[in-house]
Amino acid sequence: MSAMSVVAVTLLAGCSINNIGEAFDGFGWPQGGITVQSERMYDLWIGSVVAALAVGVFVWGLIFWCVAAYRRKRGDVDLPTQTRFNLPIEILYTVLPFLVISVLFYYTAVIQTDVDKLSDDPAATVEVQAFKWNWQFNYLSDPGPDAERVESTPGDSNYIPIVVVPVGQTVRFVEHSSDVIHSFWVPELLFKRDVFPGNVVNQFEVTVKQEGSYVGRCAELCGTYHSMMNFELRAVSPERYQQYVAALKSGKNTPQALAAIGYSGADLYATTTEPFPTVRDAN
Repeated sequence: MSAMSVVAVTLLAGCSINNIGEAFDGFGWPQGGITVQSERMYDLWIGSVVAALAVGVFVWGLIFWCVAAYRRKRGDVDLPTQTRFNLPIEILYTVLPFLVISVLFYYTAVIQTDVDKLSDDPAATVEVQAFKWNWQFNYLSDPGPDAERVESTPGDSNYIPIVVVPVGQTVRFVEHSSDVIHSFWVPELLFKRDVFPGNVVNQFEVTVKQEGSYVGRCAELCGTYHSMMNFELRAVSPERYQQYVAALKSGKNTPQALAAIGYSGADLYATTTEPFPTVRDAN
């Protein structure tokens, strides 16, 4: 068993947590997170799995060693000597699990606190207004309760709303619901947050690392047309984001503002998801 432990420790010491995760396809964790926060959560997941595997190898090694060393051989008449108790070993297998749990709890609390942390002055603040069965995104001047609403991007039966955010900067989302519980979810963020009605306001911040268009959905079953409650997150450079907000402030609608920062054709509308045919407004 000692030889196995030395080999395991040597192998783990020779590569980083990220390399281990990549070698085993993330141990089930989704790949392709686009935010700084998703990297922290990925590191926690990989570290936890590696720790669980190390404990598992140690325990299974002890089991197989006991099976091999203390098996009853042919011709044996007497049973192996029975040990009623061993105080040092009992203390060891009581203390070690608590140490493992304490370490996992510490890193979970630290990373969860970091992911949920709100900064004093985010670079962009977007109010998320969810309703049956679509979204409205309001760009705010600051995260305060009396913030000025610069412009809004509402969705309807024929239009999937696009929310534009800057890359490399802190973006705060402030969530409200007009009716029932919804859930703001962009799979590439590796994170989602419920949107509650009433006076409950959920807030979270992300820092997107790379430009691109990413599908967004409602992840809470909220009624008949829940599956059609789509939106698109579009990450652009900070300069283009400022130009986009300025275009909205001058009175342009979302497609016109997107055209002002260089988009054209089909890119003026949501491109990573398509509207579903619906009769919700037939009457």
